[in-house]
Amino acid sequence: MDLLLALDQGTTSSRTLAFDREGRVVAQAQREITQHFPQPGWVEHDADEIWQTQRATLVEVLRRLGPAVRRVRALGITNQRETTLVWERATGRPVHRAIVWQDRRAEEACARWRAQGLQPRVQALTGLRLDAYFSAGKLRWLLDHVPGLRARAEAGELAFGTVDAWLLHRLTGGRVHATDVSNAARTLLWDLRAGCWSEELLRSFELPSAWLPTVYPPSHPFGELDPAVLQASDLDLPPLPIAGMAGDQQAALFGQACFEAGLAKNTYGTGCFMLLHTGARPAASRHGLLTTAAAQPPGQGAAFALEGSVFVGGAVVQWLRDGLRAIRASAEVQALAESVPDAGGVVLVPAFTGLGAPHWQPHATGALVGLTRGTTMAHIARAALESIAFQSAELLQAMHADAQADGATAVRELRVDGGAAVNDLLMQFQADLLGIPVLRPAVTETTALGAAWLAGLQVGVYAGLDELRALWRLQRRFEPRRSRDWAEAELARWRRAVRQVLAGVEPAAPGAGA
Repeated sequence: MDLLLALDQGTTSSRTLAFDREGRVVAQAQREITQHFPQPGWVEHDADEIWQTQRATLVEVLRRLGPAVRRVRALGITNQRETTLVWERATGRPVHRAIVWQDRRAEEACARWRAQGLQPRVQALTGLRLDAYFSAGKLRWLLDHVPGLRARAEAGELAFGTVDAWLLHRLTGGRVHATDVSNAARTLLWDLRAGCWSEELLRSFELPSAWLPTVYPPSHPFGELDPAVLQASDLDLPPLPIAGMAGDQQAALFGQACFEAGLAKNTYGTGCFMLLHTGARPAASRHGLLTTAAAQPPGQGAAFALEGSVFVGGAVVQWLRDGLRAIRASAEVQALAESVPDAGGVVLVPAFTGLGAPHWQPHATGALVGLTRGTTMAHIARAALESIAFQSAELLQAMHADAQADGATAVRELRVDGGAAVNDLLMQFQADLLGIPVLRPAVTETTALGAAWLAGLQVGVYAGLDELRALWRLQRRFEPRRSRDWAEAELARWRRAVRQVLAGVEPAAPGAGA
C-alpha cells in the first residue's frame, strides 16, 4: 500500500507522521523545540533547532518504516504560520532567531501604520488586520534592528520565509526558495484577489521584494528531497517528491474534509483557530474575523475561508501546569476540572498575549474574576478549560453573523481537532455553548493528514476529493445537552469578564488602536 509522509512543524514541537492510503498513522516521531522569551511579549525559536528536530523526526520515521520506506510516494509539509525567518541565500545561515507568531514586538510598527490610515486598504487587499501577529511587522522590526540587514535584503543576499519555506529550503539542499498560497496569505503582503505579492503594501511598509519566496498552490511539485541532508546513509530512499504544503490551519481544514463552502473546523492547539470554508470567493468579515486562502486540490481555482484566531487556547493548560503548578501533566486537567460540578462563578480570560478575534486588542492582559473564599484550584482548572470554549464560541457567533449578512447558511456542525480536542469535558461544554453538534474524527491528526492528502493528490495516490471525503471517519459526536437560555447566561458571564479586561486596557495613542 502507498505511504505518505507529513512534516508537522508546530509551535512547541517538530513531528513527522507516516500515513497509509486510508489515512491511518503507521509511524510517527516527535521532538520538542525550545521556547525563547528574551523579554516580555517576545517569543523566539532557533531556526537551526527547528530544522534539526524536524530532520531527526523524519529520519526516525523512515527507519521505523523499514523496508516499507520504498512505498513512500510523497512528502507534505505543514507548519506554524506567520513565524518569520530570514537567512543568507549563499550559506543558509539564519541572520536572527525566528520571530514566532505569538511575538508582540512589531506592535509599534503596526500602530504607526494604523495611525497612517493603512488599515482599510490592508484589509481590502489581504483580508487581514494590521496586527503584530502577521509577518510584515516582524520583517520591519528585523530591518530596523539588525545592523546592515536592509542593504543585504535589497541586494538579494537574503531570503525571507515562513517555517514551510525554511524547511523546503533545507530539505532540497538549498535549491528551492518557495512557499504556498496559504502561508503567503498570512504575511500581510499577499493580494488575495490578484493572487500575487502586493507591490503597494511592500512600498507602504518599506519592505524589499528581493527576499520574497516564489508562491505556488498548496498541492504542487515543490521540489525533491535531497537524501544527503538527512545524514543517514543507511536509508535506501526512493526519489521523494515534496508535493504538498499548507499552513497548519488550512491543512487541518483540508484534513477535516471541509472542501466546500459552509463547512467549518476548529483546531484546539496552543491557540484555537476556527476556519469556515467560503468557496471560490473571499468573503469580507464585518465581525472581527480574517479572510484567508484555503488549501485547494490541483487543477482547481483559488479557495477561501473566514478565520477566527484565539491566541491562548491549549496554552492555558500549559500555564496551569508550568505557571501555577496545579497539575503535573496536561492530561490531568480533565480529572481536576471534573472534580467540581462547575467553575463556581470563576471566569478566566487568558489574554496572556492580548486578545485575538473578534476583539483584536493587543494590549489586553489576562484576568481571573469571580473568586470567592470557596474557590479551589479545581474551579480555576475548570474555568481554564471553559475559557477555551468561550473564546471559540465567540468566533462561531461572528461567523454566523457574517453568514447572515451575506445570506449564506449558518454553520450546522463543527469538526474539531488538535491536542485539547481529546478532552471530553471541553468538547461537551463546547457543544452546549454553541448549540450545534461537535464532531471529533477518528483521526485527530488532521493537520498532518491534510498535508499528506495534498501531496497524495499531486502524485496520483488519490483520484480526487470524493475519495478523500469517504476516508473521513467520525470517532464521537457531542450533541448539545443544555438549553439555549443556559448557554446565553454562560456567554453573558463570559462577556462581562471580557468587558472588565477591555476596560482595564490603557488608552492607546491617537490613531494607534487596533
